[in-house]
Order: sequence, then C-alpha cells, then structure tokens
Amino acid sequence: MLDLARRATPVHPHRGRRTADVQYYTQHMSRSSHVHPPAPLLVVIPAHNEAESLAELLPQIQSRGTTVLVVSDASRDATAEVARAHGARVLQLPVQLGAWGATQAGLRFALRHGFRHVVTLDADGQHEPACIGDLLAAQRESGAEVVIGTFPERLSRARLLAWRWFRALTGLRVEDLTSGFRCYGPRAIEVLASAEATLLDYQDVGVLLLLRKHGLAVRETPVQMYPRRNGRSKVFASWLLVAHYMLQTTVLCLSRVGRLSLPRRRYADAPT
Repeated sequence: MLDLARRATPVHPHRGRRTADVQYYTQHMSRSSHVHPPAPLLVVIPAHNEAESLAELLPQIQSRGTTVLVVSDASRDATAEVARAHGARVLQLPVQLGAWGATQAGLRFALRHGFRHVVTLDADGQHEPACIGDLLAAQRESGAEVVIGTFPERLSRARLLAWRWFRALTGLRVEDLTSGFRCYGPRAIEVLASAEATLLDYQDVGVLLLLRKHGLAVRETPVQMYPRRNGRSKVFASWLLVAHYMLQTTVLCLSRVGRLSLPRRRYADAPT
C-alpha cells in the first residue's frame, strides 16, 4: 500500500495566473455544460497538437464503447476537430497548462459530471488502449484508489537513476513514477480536482505525494507501451528542461510534502 501527500509548494513563476485561468475555465464550464447522470468510467486524454496521433488512437478506444474526453491544451492544430470527428467529447483550454493542468481539467470534468472512475492516457500513442481493462481489473482486485500502468523497460538508464533518487527522498514505493497511464477512483478524483493539486506542475512525484497525504492506496500493474509516434518528451526535450524538472521535483521532495494533512474539502464546494 502506498501512502501519498503534501502541502503543495508553488514553484512556477506564473502559478497565480495559471490557477486563475484554471478556476475561470472550470467555473465557466460548469455554468455552460449540461450535467449528465452518473456514469462509471471516463477516459481522459490531455493533448497538445496531437491531431495526427489521435486519429489513430481514438478508434481503438471508442471500440470499447467508453466515454472519451480529449482536453485540448491550447492546441494550434486540428486536435479538437479530429477528436469530435471520432466521437470524443472535447474541452478546449484557452491557455496552455501543460500535461498535468490539462489532466486536472479532465478530472474536474469527471467530478462535475458524476463519473466514478477516470483512466488517463497520453495522446501520443505510447499507451495501449487494450490495457485499460487491465487497469480496471487491478483496481477491482486490489481495492486501491489509484492504479498505475507500468512498463519500466521504456525508461532510459538516466531516468532510472532519477527515479531511484526521488524514491529515496520520498519513500514512495512506485517503480514507474512518470507513467501517465493511470486509473483513478472517486476519492482520488476528488483530491486531484482540488485547488491544492493545481499548484503542481507534473503528474508524477507531486501527485503521488498528494495522494499519500490523503491516505489513498496506490498499486501498479504491468501494461504494454510503445515509443511515441510523433514528437518527443516535453519534459525531457533538452538538458535545460531536465535540469528544471530535477531541481523543482527535488525541492518538492525536500519540502517534506505529505508530513501534515489538511482538512479535506470537496472541489465542488470550494469558494468561487
């Protein structure tokens, strides 16, 4: 069982603006969207300029009869149009929030629309849609609020050393810290839709620490993954970005995130 958590530390120079943008957008979304009856599962795909990959990915997911939400992270290509053409629902963010900001927008959508479970996966074709069932089965069998799909073989030697460093700092017993292929239960959705989670920049260590803080169990299950079809990692695109990520995440770990637990409050009840 994995505990997770922390008092989130603002580290982005434009964090205040980003928080305001997220709050404005989700409030606007809640006023203008029709609230549907509770549904069991929503697949959330954050996407920034991923029209080409989505055209291949979405038919594989839609064949499962699952509701899919593509969160277009201020895309400049036909991401939204391609998603709609393949039957997905679409959120178009007015400013680029990054992978975690877009994922959180999808989690907030799920919370407001009554979805009980969310599976997140990348838009670049790395994750195998057929493994969605493996995540759901692992969650049912383990009773964990969060299940992470892992494929450690995809990680370079440098990344494995980085994850070893972060595990040593935090005590997190997660083999694949950066996998975005995850299944979230209702309590995890509520925690990660909160304003506290908005302060995070990445979906790996900070999210896991926040979940531990709220006492939510996390499990891992093996899944199949592939090399990305287009582009390259936005976090590991250059040594400068790698250095920024390592420094920021190390500061997050050293801040002893998760030592104290704050009172829980539903996102839907937060002041506007």
